[in-house]
Amino acid sequence: MGDCTLGTDTNFGYGNSFTNVLDDNNRDFGYFFKGVEEVVQNDDLTIANLETTFTSSNNRVDKTFNFKGDSDYASILTEGSIEAVNLANNHTYDYGATGYNDTIAALNEVGVPYFGYDDYVVLEFDGIEVGLAGVTGWDEATAKANTDKAIEYFHRNNIDLIIMTYHWGIERDYDQNATQQNIARYAVEQGADLVIGHHPHVLQGIECYQGKYIVYSLGNFVFGGNKNPKDKDTMIFQQTFHYEDGYLTDTSIEIIPCSLSGETNRNNYQPVILEGEEKERVLQKVLDHSTNFEYEK
Repeated sequence: MGDCTLGTDTNFGYGNSFTNVLDDNNRDFGYFFKGVEEVVQNDDLTIANLETTFTSSNNRVDKTFNFKGDSDYASILTEGSIEAVNLANNHTYDYGATGYNDTIAALNEVGVPYFGYDDYVVLEFDGIEVGLAGVTGWDEATAKANTDKAIEYFHRNNIDLIIMTYHWGIERDYDQNATQQNIARYAVEQGADLVIGHHPHVLQGIECYQGKYIVYSLGNFVFGGNKNPKDKDTMIFQQTFHYEDGYLTDTSIEIIPCSLSGETNRNNYQPVILEGEEKERVLQKVLDHSTNFEYEK
């Protein structure tokens, strides 16, 4: 899933903020992912882009938006059955190195693995080792160099399955740009089994390249960064990797259209799985921007 801002900008004001909604729900950390629990509680691995800090620091860096939540907000991830988070994005340093280190401490406290920049994670499921790496993709050459470092690490350690995530693209642009595509295809060529993207805050398309899937932007998900986003469309991209005797034999995907809010006139910070015409609309929106594969609705 895409951008999860589990907190708010303190300049937003309290009314209908992420903090306000949490308080209104008696600080129930399980509230936020309740609308998608049928998916996230029944898979081996749910990955989210954690686009916030967990810190008490008030030393904002100089930028337009600075996101933070209390350290105990990290429990939202465990309550929501999120097994790993990416930290390589443009908000995890909103409160400088202090905020970043506080975030890591909060994740360690609740036992949620994190990855991004030079931190890689390897998780094991039924004897299959899965490697996770996060890279920022603003500059193609730098992103490719960091991709090389990550994939070389995974290959050196004989990791079975490599998932690369990238924070890249242009905000509110529904089409991936050449930089995104070049980096993504390069990652596949180097050995990535799945490429996941985020940052544009809206959905972009999916590409199947050399038999591997590239998801260019997953949009927002549990998103405390906007009290009422104009575009609430989002999705869960789910891929199943079938192994037999330690060898990958087949894969299958499912695109699960969602709304980032259970209400249309505001953000209630509780994504829901769409049905009926809305499900078809969002699915077609993704497929209209997708290439090189056929998807049975």
